[in-house]
Amino acid sequence: MSRFLLIETRDPFESADVFRTFELAASLVRERNTVTVLLVENGVFAARESAVSGQVALLARAGVTVLADDFSLKERGIDPGRLVPVVSPSSLDVVIDHLAGGHKVLWH
Repeated sequence: MSRFLLIETRDPFESADVFRTFELAASLVRERNTVTVLLVENGVFAARESAVSGQVALLARAGVTVLADDFSLKERGIDPGRLVPVVSPSSLDVVIDHLAGGHKVLWH
């Protein structure tokens, strides 16, 4: 069993590739890996209540931890209280923590 951190920077309303990252995360969990998805930059748009909320909720139900970079949220005027309930705000320090913990990191 491996541990993964998938970092998503793309806006889900501009790039369908975001959903490929979500599919990868879910498939890694099905293979009994531990997976965290960190939404940063325009990727935080997926963390808001919106048309893609269902996809984010499915990730969490599959066992993926979903985080949103608090700085990216602030820069885009997204109040943490408006996030999908399964998404937790986090600092970018989580990347260092995961690297130090031996996680495999993929940055998209």
